[in-house]
Amino acid sequence: MAALSITNLLTNRTRMTIVPRAVIKYKMQVPYELKQSQSRLFHELPSGLKMEVIFQKGRLDQDEKSQNPPLVFIHGSFHAAWCWAEHFLPFFSQHGYDCYALSLLGQGESDAPSGAVAGSLQTHAGDIADFIRKQINLPPVLLGHSFGGLIVQYYIANIGNEKLHEKEGLHPYLAGAVLVCSVPPSGNSGIVWRYLFSKPIAAFKITRSLAAKAFQTSLPLCKETFFSAEMENQVVLRYQKLMTESSRMPLFDLRKLNASLPVPPLKDSSIKVIVLGAHDDFIVDGKGLSETGTFYAVSPVCIEGVAHDMMLDRSWEKGAQVILSWLNHLKRGETE
Repeated sequence: MAALSITNLLTNRTRMTIVPRAVIKYKMQVPYELKQSQSRLFHELPSGLKMEVIFQKGRLDQDEKSQNPPLVFIHGSFHAAWCWAEHFLPFFSQHGYDCYALSLLGQGESDAPSGAVAGSLQTHAGDIADFIRKQINLPPVLLGHSFGGLIVQYYIANIGNEKLHEKEGLHPYLAGAVLVCSVPPSGNSGIVWRYLFSKPIAAFKITRSLAAKAFQTSLPLCKETFFSAEMENQVVLRYQKLMTESSRMPLFDLRKLNASLPVPPLKDSSIKVIVLGAHDDFIVDGKGLSETGTFYAVSPVCIEGVAHDMMLDRSWEKGAQVILSWLNHLKRGETE
């Protein structure tokens, strides 16, 4: 049913490839099993490479026409579209929102480009723009987590950028942007230096966990890095396996990335932004959260009882409810 509905939805747009589960050649050795009413689609980019899209249509009453903006979800490092499909896609589709979770190139079931890294801020944002331009009928809300949040920041900074339009294509307008435990506009270098001087043990653990990828083999370290202490070990183990398989290549060359930062300020002040952080975030500290809020002139919302992977954590509903409330205010024009 979901495959038919997405085909009908995109009648006037560029068609996405809908591949039956039985014939998918999974790139992840531990493939993510979709939930009921979800479809795995593939959007072909101008390069010919295909991006995985997990889609879940918003539920509406009979004969009701949705006025809700579509939601497009962008993951961070060591994740893919599945991290949104677990809880957030069912939650927001239940509230009437069409939901699209993308796997960036080289991640999840998406194709991998040639080279050592998956891309840059510019290329990842350009791929997202191509998807929105060709597949989405209404201005969407773009939601990004961690380094995915930094990609969203670059995207919104370049809406209406004519010079970029000439090189990469227009970044379509958005209804809004949601930054979830996002890397701040200046990047993660400030966080790293603060941790080195104020929390050297935490700095060592984060470096070992992420740079050395020790989270892939140490369940306690994976749990401490991404999840709350109350998270059940068997659930963490499942996510650990999925994260290990999600990134076949790094999202960025971090040296080149840091040299390109900070992201430019917003050119269009009409774009509404909400900044969410997690009280128990082991990766993005409070100053990083404050930096992002100050940059966009909004008061950041810090969610108690959740860690960095807010959308997967035990109390994921807390963040989802805050976002839903903001979306409801956005429709009524009541956001900051």
